Amino acid sequence: MRNVLRGVAPLVCAVAIAGAAAGSAAAADRYVALGDSYSSGTGTGSYTLNSGCQRSTYAYPYLASRQRANTDLVFVACSGAKTDDVMANQISSVTASTALVSITIGGNDAGFSSVVTSCVTIGCSSAIANAITYIRNTLPGKLNTVYSAIQRQAPSARVAVLGYPRLFSSSSCAGTTGIDASERTQLNGVADLLDSTIASRAAAYGFSYRSAIPSFTGHAVCSSSAWLNGLNILSTGESFHPNRTGHASGYTPLVRSVIG
Repeated sequence: MRNVLRGVAPLVCAVAIAGAAAGSAAAADRYVALGDSYSSGTGTGSYTLNSGCQRSTYAYPYLASRQRANTDLVFVACSGAKTDDVMANQISSVTASTALVSITIGGNDAGFSSVVTSCVTIGCSSAIANAITYIRNTLPGKLNTVYSAIQRQAPSARVAVLGYPRLFSSSSCAGTTGIDASERTQLNGVADLLDSTIASRAAAYGFSYRSAIPSFTGHAVCSSSAWLNGLNILSTGESFHPNRTGHASGYTPLVRSVIG
């Protein structure tokens, strides 16, 4: 009997160790990165092929998932995405097994990119006014739709909602972008309104909001240590987006402060 037990004991230990190893492998946190170009990494290059979404290996979701142990990244953020696009093309990736979610969304709904382009080309007072009206009256409901879906589909997930930075300092890019001082101030005001609106809706769902404005202060477009791309005539879609340093030193610490 003792000999039998001697033979069984190592087998039991081996099974236990194998089970523990399998359990560890199965415990990888599923991290779903939702959102628009500020999450996909537009402006950083090194885009993955065939996605059509400008998902970059220099984007904060990729960097955060590489820094974080035992994390499986599901990277579905897409350049140009609005809240409706998240609902149509991205939200299905959020499931009950999702442990972590990050998202930037709302800027395209408000037409912020088009507003900035208008400032460069034809003037933007009316475009800014329209964006402000949209952010105040329509965007909160759009955000509610997305946030409620995340909450419903992944009720136990840690959710990091990230904001947008101010593009300009008080003196940045004077005379170099076609955007005058008054327009730069107004555009920063739109960024502030986006910031407070997104923060309010995220808080309503118990999500962790991280404003990008403090992190990017001192690193505006055209500053000596810019974390944002300036105007790029050859690739306008990459203009006024975070560069590689902006993702690595700006957004990645913000998302890591939520997801660990």
